[in-house]
Amino acid sequence: MQLDKIQEHMEVLGSDGEHVGTVDHLDGQTAIKLTKTDPAAKGKHHLIPAAWVDHIDRHVHLNKSAAEAFSQWKEAA
Repeated sequence: MQLDKIQEHMEVLGSDGEHVGTVDHLDGQTAIKLTKTDPAAKGKHHLIPAAWVDHIDRHVHLNKSAAEAFSQWKEAA
């Protein structure tokens, strides 16, 4: 996966096309940190594994549905 295509403020979408969050930045080569200001984040940063990325165009598309992503993402310290 070409993670270098991921940029700040890109929208992250689940495999169902539903909004998951907004990219804050890459956390190394293994995770994406989502902004805490996104309504889905409820005021907290969250990390999603880079392995969840299916493809990247104008958006970051995951290989998990939004509901799966919400139930499995990690809250960032």
